[in-house]
Amino acid sequence: MRGGPVPTSRILLWSGLAAAAAGAVLCVLGWYGMSGERFAERQLPYLASCTVPGAALIVAGAVLTGTATLLSPVRPPEPAPPEAAETPPPADDGPPLRVPGGTLAHRPDCPLVAGKAEATEAGAAALDPCPVCEPWPP
Repeated sequence: MRGGPVPTSRILLWSGLAAAAAGAVLCVLGWYGMSGERFAERQLPYLASCTVPGAALIVAGAVLTGTATLLSPVRPPEPAPPEAAETPPPADDGPPLRVPGGTLAHRPDCPLVAGKAEATEAGAAALDPCPVCEPWPP
């Protein structure tokens, strides 16, 4: 997604991961500070300043990450398929054609006989219709 707006789910995901990581760092720092103190009254400042806020950040990060996974991902709109150019109706303005020795009757615009100088009118010959151009209505 280059150059476009950042989806809300991506912002929530990265914010949640950052909050959880910061909370984990604070919890580790609080534990490390408390582990060096022997008396409980000297451990309280570490508990209040690092461990409790760290745990709150971990919970907030989990909530943000969970919310991001529940949101549907925002995708850029897909380009519309190109409209198919309408093919012109088959040309019925001429008599059916055939190639010498051929057993099929073709429309004049059939790609199998178009541009061939040896193609001639079918006339009264009993020929099968070409499966490509279908010169006669069903």
